[in-house]
Amino acid sequence: MAQKQNQNELWAWIKAIGFAIIFTMGIRYFIFSPVVVEGASMMPTFENGDKVIVNKVGPKISSYQRFDVIVFKANEEENYIKRIIGLPGDHIAYKDDVLYINGKAFEEPYLIKYKEALLDKGDFTYDFTLEDQLGEMIVPEGHFFVLGDNRRRSIDSRDQKVGFVAQHEILGTAGFVLWPFDRIGSTH
Repeated sequence: MAQKQNQNELWAWIKAIGFAIIFTMGIRYFIFSPVVVEGASMMPTFENGDKVIVNKVGPKISSYQRFDVIVFKANEEENYIKRIIGLPGDHIAYKDDVLYINGKAFEEPYLIKYKEALLDKGDFTYDFTLEDQLGEMIVPEGHFFVLGDNRRRSIDSRDQKVGFVAQHEILGTAGFVLWPFDRIGSTH
């Protein structure tokens, strides 16, 4: 009798641990996933070595918005973290360090710290148009134009190797720093 009770208790523990592992893996695979930021392309929003949480389900329920920070597959080995600037159908241009979307000037408050630090040291973002960079007038359907917040040190949609980011390549949005603890919290 005692042996059967021990077996039942052991089986209950195995089931509980197995369920916890499956539940955790499911959340990590389908809902949230940690990603380590590599490089300085998103400073000051994210710094090299920051561990961020990628929300995989939120944008699939609604849609990606302008200025969302996303993580996407850049190639077989790498994921990039960048900010959505252009949505499908948008014309993007930069002139005199001002972002123009469909001919209208847009403010980018997340760049203020960097722009202030570079006063009198040239433009933070060099002048360009989609036509000049990628040979297109507008962002194609099902794609996004992305830039790193550290515009002087970012490989992003301005580079032919990255170009427009296809929606199916996006893993999710990133907006929460998990590590290091002194930077923990939302970036919004």
